[in-house]
Amino acid sequence: MSRYPFLLGRRWLRNIACFIALFLTGPALWAQEASPSGYPPLTLGQEPAANPFLRDHVDSAIDRGIVYLITKQRDDGAITSGGAETALTSLAIMAMAGVGHLPADETPAGAAMRKALDFVLQEGRQDDQGYFGRRDSSRMYGHGIVTLMLTEMLGMGASAAQDQLIHDRLQRAIDLILASQAHPKPEVHRGGWRYEPTSPDADLSVTVWQVMALRSAKNDGLDVPATAIDQAIAYLQRSFTSSIRPDGQPADAVAGFSYQAGHRNPTFTMTSAGLLAMQVCGQYDSPFVHGAVAWLKDRPPRWQERFSMYGTYYYAQAMAGQDEQTAQQARRLVQEMLLEHQQEDGSWVARDGEERSRGGVYGTSLAILSLCVKYHYLPIYQR
Repeated sequence: MSRYPFLLGRRWLRNIACFIALFLTGPALWAQEASPSGYPPLTLGQEPAANPFLRDHVDSAIDRGIVYLITKQRDDGAITSGGAETALTSLAIMAMAGVGHLPADETPAGAAMRKALDFVLQEGRQDDQGYFGRRDSSRMYGHGIVTLMLTEMLGMGASAAQDQLIHDRLQRAIDLILASQAHPKPEVHRGGWRYEPTSPDADLSVTVWQVMALRSAKNDGLDVPATAIDQAIAYLQRSFTSSIRPDGQPADAVAGFSYQAGHRNPTFTMTSAGLLAMQVCGQYDSPFVHGAVAWLKDRPPRWQERFSMYGTYYYAQAMAGQDEQTAQQARRLVQEMLLEHQQEDGSWVARDGEERSRGGVYGTSLAILSLCVKYHYLPIYQR
């Protein structure tokens, strides 16, 4: 029995999904030789299956990506290829969880997750203030990523001892996020976060990770004040590039999100990030959400885009929460772009120089998280 009974529903959801997949694929699935990731291999070049539980070439690409991540694991459990080892290891764990792997699984992926979690949870990765971003120099970006991963893995550890460590590290990490949000800032930056816990300003790129971590923690039943979510929503709305009417609604029906509040230069990456953050906060029917969706419909993901991997991850998860036609179109665009650029070794390496420097673990983890919308395993992205 889990130490956190209220989280057992997550395991049930995954077990049910796996059962349906096995039922639909039938005996042919068992006739195939298992791949190193724990899934059977499949020849590339097939059209995507109409039924999301039937395997297709997207699943095969994901399998190859998972195998690549496993091969990048060090003896100490870290999965990394370009510094920021705590943050990158956490991204890799989320990528594996996003396609249904769990630390308790007796598979190569399950074993890799157990070892990776032990690395993140080891003494010294988190400082005395609860901050994960100092040791690996990933700052509040990394802290938000690690905290989100721990919220998604709470109750999913390989043992009661690992679950307890996840809980203990997580509560301190959440407390730091809340304290950082409350640090004095000018009005335009209030409710957001930036590079360090005591930064006097904020930006959307850092803020979205903290918002997802807080919302996921609240879903876990941890203590997250509603005011923290409300203040984050207010910051997100100030980052929308339309002027705001006296009634608090955007003046423009179609607009995007900018890197910092008060700016008027929307980008694909920031609009995707702002859209996902608003949805995670439950604002699905907000005019800010409708405006961002309309803006993105005319600006599909492009490999040449600055921060393309980062933006595509936000885009894929955010558009999956829209109407069926919009979600399917976005999914097709993401699949076409990413499958074209997968490397021979199963990895994805970003084209953009700033992203490229993070290496294959960064690119591959984000690509898998972009492609895994067909499964809907991670609770944070479920509507």
